Amino acid sequence: MTETPTSPATARPAPHRPDTPADVAHPKGIKSYVRRAGRTTTGQSRALEELGPRYVLDYAPQPLDAHAAFGRQAPLILEIGFGMGEATAHIAGVRPGDDFLCCEVHEPGVGALLKRIGEQGLTNIRIVQHDAVEVLEHMLAPQSLAGIHIFFPDPWHKKRHNKRRLIQPPLVARLASRLAPGGYLHCATDWQPYAEQMLQVLSHEPLLANTATGYAPKPDYRPLTKFENRGLRLGHGVWDLVFRRTGQA
Repeated sequence: MTETPTSPATARPAPHRPDTPADVAHPKGIKSYVRRAGRTTTGQSRALEELGPRYVLDYAPQPLDAHAAFGRQAPLILEIGFGMGEATAHIAGVRPGDDFLCCEVHEPGVGALLKRIGEQGLTNIRIVQHDAVEVLEHMLAPQSLAGIHIFFPDPWHKKRHNKRRLIQPPLVARLASRLAPGGYLHCATDWQPYAEQMLQVLSHEPLLANTATGYAPKPDYRPLTKFENRGLRLGHGVWDLVFRRTGQA
């Protein structure tokens, strides 16, 4: 595994960055995620062994039967890159009526979320430990999602690396196509230049409409992480963007 880039010396300490798609505009030879260094703890390994068979879905290049996967019919939310699962578990807990399909390739993160699932008795999360772009392309039908969460993807601080950022027009168009009319796309970042890029890219997608004038207030369901709280104490910003799919069903 390789580690994520370090922040410039003038930047605040970087929070945990989820493994997220890097550059879907140039698919040849480029992985859609960034592998990070990390060690799976004993508790995470136990959760993988005991809870993985129930909550981790195998990747398959065919449409997902969400009813079979979750055992019920409910609005389906896709999360791309959940890191160690802190926010994911919180949101699933406060929104028990929704189902959450969560993509993460980092094994310690998968183990950590499974551990939270067991500790909190959550039943509305399923994990796919696979490239989120391929999951989006092959497992999710058009207009099948009620929402999409992308929280704190790697900002790729250096200008020459900006093209590796997740939020680019080709992926956003694909995300928008998987949203049902009225469904939402919620992105959050603590890196202002990336927030500006996100706002520009999302605003130019014809299937999406901004729910706010510019950046959105933080929705109540998204918790403040320990990294956010630390950043806010230091006077750093966090930017949320919430766009909705337009059109008729």
